[in-house]
Amino acid sequence: METKSWKDIKDNVYGVKGTDRRDELERDFEGFKIGLQLKKAREDKHLTQTELGELILKKREYISRIENNGSNLTLKTLYDIVEKGLGGKVKIQIEL
Repeated sequence: METKSWKDIKDNVYGVKGTDRRDELERDFEGFKIGLQLKKAREDKHLTQTELGELILKKREYISRIENNGSNLTLKTLYDIVEKGLGGKVKIQIEL
């Protein structure tokens, strides 16, 4: 049995980079990573989801959704969470 790399599997199942389906997968994964980063930052600050929500005037359920899938996160909310809620700074990088 031939062992395949994760890249080979993604290429076979979702298409190669640059195809619509693959690009959607990559965007969804980036959203997922942002959610994980926000969750870790919140936990590092010893805040509950409820406490963070109160700092930015959002419900706990909303914070939970963002931490589990950050793909529907607006830039305004990202800034609110990081700056108002966690006391950090957002840096955004665009690659062309």
